[in-house]
Amino acid sequence: MSASIEITPDRIAAAEAIIRPHVRRTPVMTVSMADFGLQGGALDLKLECLQHSGSFKARGAFTNLLTRDVPAAGVVAASGGNHGAAVAYAAMKLGIKATIYVPSISAKAKTDRIRSFGADLVIGGDRYADALAASEIFAEKCGAMQIHAFNQPETLVGQGTLGKEIEEDLPGIDTLLVAVGGGGLIGGIAAWYRGRVKIVAVEPEEAPTLSMALAAGHPVDAPAGGVAADSLAPKQVGQLMFPLARDHVGQSVLVTDDAIRQAQKALWDSVRVATEPGGAAAMAAILSGRYVPDKGERIAVLVCGSNTTAVDFG
Repeated sequence: MSASIEITPDRIAAAEAIIRPHVRRTPVMTVSMADFGLQGGALDLKLECLQHSGSFKARGAFTNLLTRDVPAAGVVAASGGNHGAAVAYAAMKLGIKATIYVPSISAKAKTDRIRSFGADLVIGGDRYADALAASEIFAEKCGAMQIHAFNQPETLVGQGTLGKEIEEDLPGIDTLLVAVGGGGLIGGIAAWYRGRVKIVAVEPEEAPTLSMALAAGHPVDAPAGGVAADSLAPKQVGQLMFPLARDHVGQSVLVTDDAIRQAQKALWDSVRVATEPGGAAAMAAILSGRYVPDKGERIAVLVCGSNTTAVDFG
């Protein structure tokens, strides 16, 4: 795939066929709203938190490595943690050298995973933007292929395979709630659905990156803080995903850090699903009332990441 490819359903379907042997088809759990103390009917949870490397990012990582020409110098990625773990995992499986730059705020659960997959780990500043800048300098010096976490066509196409899988698993849903950081996930999913279901973007109040971009009409710098800063707080959403979100995302809502923590706890207490903060953000919109379904509306929530040490097994 070239850097000029369009993010289309045909491209997504082609990528899905290529990466299928390397990624899991993650399960759907259908629960009752009453399980979480809410009124309403069924709620479908797509448990992409059970994907290889602990998040949906494995899809984009394998798409990059299997459809681009990887040089002898290997690959380099900047990440808050999940993208880095996914690239490290895919590179390990395919026998490719990987170097991952992360900011100092990255959770230990994520940096430990990156190291466990055999990648070279480098701390590159305090925030994702710092790590990205450091990774770009590294790529220029040694010739490694850069794999951007969200602003790369192959990354978006790969994440879009999750949209295809959700539609196959849950053909009757009306609405899909998706957490947003840089936008690779929601951009790819929006490119797949093209308005066939209502897609709701969920962001932390401390990192309203897509909300600010939609208000401005283009990507703009946004705050990059909060409890999910290592996964949902880039400086800007990607240029490639923005038109997809503008055209095909039906609504954007913001949730508090407290709501995200409460969603983590509720997912563990009620259905024994362990998530990181970013992985629970979409669920937080339902539990906190920031998104209120209409009567009879069939809702699916994407639970997208589980790289956490929040559950103590000691």
